[in-house]
Amino acid sequence: MDGGGNAGHQFRAASITLSPMASTHKLQSPKGTRDWFPAEMAVRRHVEAAWRSASIDCGFDEIDGPTFEHLELYTIKSGQGIVNELFSFTRAGGEDTYALRPEFTPTLARMVAARAAQLPQPIKWFCLPSMFRAERPQRGRLREFQQWNVDLIGTGGAEADADVIATALLALERLGLTPRDVQVRISHRDAVGNILRRLGVVDEKVAAAFELLDRRDRVDAAEFVKRATELGLDDAARTQFDRVAKTTLPMTTDVAELAEAVDVPVADVEPLAPLRERLGAMGLAEWCRWDLGIVRGLAYYTGMVFEIHEASGAERAVAGGGRYDTLIELFGGPKMPACGFGMGDVVLSLVLVDRGLLKGAETGEFLPRPDVFLVSAGSELAERTLLKTESELRRKGFHVRRSYKATKNVGKLLGDAAKMRARFAAILDDKLADGVVTLKDLDGGAQHELRLEDLASALRGGG
Repeated sequence: MDGGGNAGHQFRAASITLSPMASTHKLQSPKGTRDWFPAEMAVRRHVEAAWRSASIDCGFDEIDGPTFEHLELYTIKSGQGIVNELFSFTRAGGEDTYALRPEFTPTLARMVAARAAQLPQPIKWFCLPSMFRAERPQRGRLREFQQWNVDLIGTGGAEADADVIATALLALERLGLTPRDVQVRISHRDAVGNILRRLGVVDEKVAAAFELLDRRDRVDAAEFVKRATELGLDDAARTQFDRVAKTTLPMTTDVAELAEAVDVPVADVEPLAPLRERLGAMGLAEWCRWDLGIVRGLAYYTGMVFEIHEASGAERAVAGGGRYDTLIELFGGPKMPACGFGMGDVVLSLVLVDRGLLKGAETGEFLPRPDVFLVSAGSELAERTLLKTESELRRKGFHVRRSYKATKNVGKLLGDAAKMRARFAAILDDKLADGVVTLKDLDGGAQHELRLEDLASALRGGG
């Protein structure tokens, strides 16, 4: 849901003349981007299918917005400092400045604000956009990536929060992941704010304390002590602050036990209780943990926040989100409660590979399987019949491939069919003069002859 990165760039249209030397220069994709060859694209569609089906089954409708927006859309929420983190540009001869989208939440807020009075509530939307961040590529982070966004707007409380989390988990479960592989780390900014104030952080510095807590694992000990002292924390308070940041407990732990673990009154962590009850009733407690070190650094979060991590903690967060009840109003709309999350494909793919859930991806195992591969033995009749049969079967809804070679070496063509992972091969040879074809089951190896007009029925019946 959020971006980051390097300096912006200005793109201008220009004519390009290739020199004779150009043909010897090996062109590559820009650093931090990916080429999507068929096998890789099939895996991407596999992941997107889980995202889309989980969204729809949980009652969310699909939307999308522009790949680029007015730069102002991002500075409204994040200030001018974000400009250096975006791919921004000015059209040649134009005055407006634009930016490739680093996150979808501002676009979502703009869209809701524009039609808030007409939209039925609650608003349940999802999208699968491409995102762009002008930052140094590294493991788990690229400059261009796919992201799944899910947002529920117009209703507040634990019911909506739990529905959003449940949608994320449904997709991960459909991809083969279990509570042993990923965990939802849940916190609440009100609860953490209560604890910080009790430790001595004044209201004006709570936001800075949230930022330090969010970066706790990325600053060294000396820097942590320095910044914590600037927040007004003495030695004892810093020790407890560090303890709060590092305490994680199963969601089966009730809020009283959580309060005892971080040595605060139960009232400080009471905002977490309704969500615990809701997720427990949905049978999802096993997937979830309390983690008061999660606050999400972005200032627009207002309540429950969460991140989904690979269970061992070896990777960056798979997803992150929470409640943002003031954002729609910031973009000119009415005050509306809202919560949502973003899940990128880069870290998720690393986790799926590590768990062996993308085996065979490089050899095309995720590519769609043809229902039938048509083989011609080379006669004029076979060639003519192949083209007509191919067209008729496709119009009947079958996925049909064929050989572009005509040879009496049918075995070689059957090898091509097997490489494409076709379920059946239909061989058009000399028997075609009697209206007969041979249908071979490429999974089981059995084959039999049948009338050409019965081929569609045979394929529909599994052979």
